[in-house]
Amino acid sequence: MKQIPLAIAFETERSFDSFVVGANGMAIAHLQSLHAGSAPVYLWGPSGCGKTHLLQALARQFQHQGGQVGWFSAGEPAPWALDERRALIVFDDCDRFDPDQQQAAFALFVDATTRGIPVAAAGRVPPVDLSLRDDLRSRLGWGHVLAITPLSEAESRAALRREADRRGLFLSDDVMDYLLTRFARDLKHLMALLDRLDEFALANKRTVTVPLLKQMIEEEKRA
Repeated sequence: MKQIPLAIAFETERSFDSFVVGANGMAIAHLQSLHAGSAPVYLWGPSGCGKTHLLQALARQFQHQGGQVGWFSAGEPAPWALDERRALIVFDDCDRFDPDQQQAAFALFVDATTRGIPVAAAGRVPPVDLSLRDDLRSRLGWGHVLAITPLSEAESRAALRREADRRGLFLSDDVMDYLLTRFARDLKHLMALLDRLDEFALANKRTVTVPLLKQMIEEEKRA
């Protein structure tokens, strides 16, 4: 478990403003309205669709309001401590929780809902399809279950263009086409690829072209 400090360094600013909405406007509006006493909320969708981004944005919102956030993910081994000072409990990657994490999550969930502390969780499948202990699975489905829809190709292209412009990085149509047809199209992977490409172009003092992108991929394979 980790308490998320306000100064935590994400790859990009994980906020509601920086999230590319696409067809997820209602889900984002619901998350932005969460407050003490709100019913639990569970986000589901394929890897890379933005679930963790939205959970981090929600955590930032609570922190900016002065609240403490308990963040628990499959990468954080149990036991997980209870803390009555928290204003929000977050469970990420619920579908990958091991038995000890499931037990800890159930205890935290019961404690939080008893105290009126909102719980936000995410996984790749709806709660009913989670391979978890019955009591935790049923509680994750108690409140609002929101499907997060991946971006279309046009929306992914627009998001890439916006991030490149923010960096002062020019991406030609050829480079954009190559990125969107040769690699995973979800923003998680595309933004990570853009990070590496930006750094590679700066290190080599060259503009971004398809040959430069191919060179970077080849060097990464040999590394």
